[in-house]
Amino acid sequence: MAGPIDPRLLKRAGATGQYLVASVVVGLLTAVLLIVQAGLLARGISHVFLEHSLPDNWAVLLGGLAAVFAGRALLSWLNETIAHRSAASVKSTLRRDILTARLSRPRDSATSSASMVTMVTSGLDALDGYFSKYLPQLGLAATVPFLVGGAILLTDWQSAIIVAFTLPLIPVFMALIGWTTQTATAKSFTVADRLANHFADLIEGLPTLQAFARARAQRRGVALGEEQYRDATMRVLYVSFLSALALELLASLSVAVVAVTVGFRLVYGDVGLEAALFVLVLAPEAFLPVRQVGVHFHDSADGVAAADAAFRFIDGARATSGTSPVPSDLRIRFEDVTYTYPGTDSPALDGVDLTIEPGEVLAIRGTSGGGKSTALAMLMGFLQPDTGRVSVGGQDLAALDEREWREHLAWVAQEPGMINGTVAHNVLLGHPGASSVDVAAALRDAGADFDGEKFVGDDGEGLSSGERRRVALARALLRIRFGGARLLVLDEPTAGLDSSTEAAAVHAVRASGVGAVIVTHRSAVMAAADRVVELGATA
Repeated sequence: MAGPIDPRLLKRAGATGQYLVASVVVGLLTAVLLIVQAGLLARGISHVFLEHSLPDNWAVLLGGLAAVFAGRALLSWLNETIAHRSAASVKSTLRRDILTARLSRPRDSATSSASMVTMVTSGLDALDGYFSKYLPQLGLAATVPFLVGGAILLTDWQSAIIVAFTLPLIPVFMALIGWTTQTATAKSFTVADRLANHFADLIEGLPTLQAFARARAQRRGVALGEEQYRDATMRVLYVSFLSALALELLASLSVAVVAVTVGFRLVYGDVGLEAALFVLVLAPEAFLPVRQVGVHFHDSADGVAAADAAFRFIDGARATSGTSPVPSDLRIRFEDVTYTYPGTDSPALDGVDLTIEPGEVLAIRGTSGGGKSTALAMLMGFLQPDTGRVSVGGQDLAALDEREWREHLAWVAQEPGMINGTVAHNVLLGHPGASSVDVAAALRDAGADFDGEKFVGDDGEGLSSGERRRVALARALLRIRFGGARLLVLDEPTAGLDSSTEAAAVHAVRASGVGAVIVTHRSAVMAAADRVVELGATA
């Protein structure tokens, strides 16, 4: 965050700008109430001290003070309410943008699932401090000191000069301390992210570790990660407490200078008691909002670090998709396509030329690592060629509306994703409006000989790999029959199936009535295809 407000929050979350305007308005009203409060207190106290009696309009003074106190409480509640609503709106927007960015590049391995979970949950939740504490004080700091300083200037110009010279020192020190805090907080967030990744990998690989009797040996690694996180957290707390002490000391000394000079001038009769009290009541209020900005900056630092990580992830996503409609002609061409994964030297696809005719069943074979799955990912718009292009009906795939294009596709992955629920629930992902009869028919056509009410755990737990592929094929068939998909894309759909089940799956693909692109090593599938091409022969 280069300044007090991250401009990316204003750009991506409209609620931030609206809230800043509301904070400034609340700050102006608060400053007016502070000035009125100081005036009423100074008048009442000075009259009692000098005249030894209550002022004639004491009831009006007390009523005015009560109204001011109530007004300040109302403004504080209003500011806090708006802050929480704005925080909820911004977090929702960021989470949606993060998920959209993730969906646009599902094959990106740079950000792990554990990092994503940390980012969109506890990470962005820390933005509550940014909106409920930091930004409200920033709004007050942008308004209260100027109005309060103006009121002091009209009453006692000498005190106003002292305030004008000492007040800017607080933001200067706050900026210097803020840079250190930002660095420490970013490091703490990185360490927490690393610990989350380590723990997630450990849980995922626990069966393997148990099998090789290495589970207990990982305790040391977890303990080391915890110790690093503790050190990073304590470093943030150390900087926070030290900076709070420095800001409090500077503000207290500044107010003390005003109080001492006013006291001496009051003794020598250079200023009246009411004016002196007015200045003494207002002087701390001029410093308080600026001081609190520095204090609450630390409350928001975790959220700012998470938001920064979120923006880097969102900005690193693929550029916005095109807007052209998908043509009726689904003739697909790979035209001299080359693609190299980041961090690797050899291209996964190197000058590939390939044509997929509408309605044909095309089988793609090749060696492991030959670019078959990469070609499918490019076909579905998840990857963009480094050179060359992929066209649909003569139009560049990158120019087509991404969502509309994927509505024309039905996908069967090599390791299909499954949700927690029944088999039928997973099949219905292909078309939620389908009936139970339609689901049963799709399962039957896909060669699935198990009940649709069978329970499936996370990631398909309870089903074999072959059964998961048959469920995915049934899901794709449902999408073709009721969702309007016109191209079936399959990655090793019959791996792990026996010959009879494989034959049923191949028949289902042929009977679907749409074109299909199948990555396979199975001779039965290649025999049933209209055409077979090989990738990776020269890669």
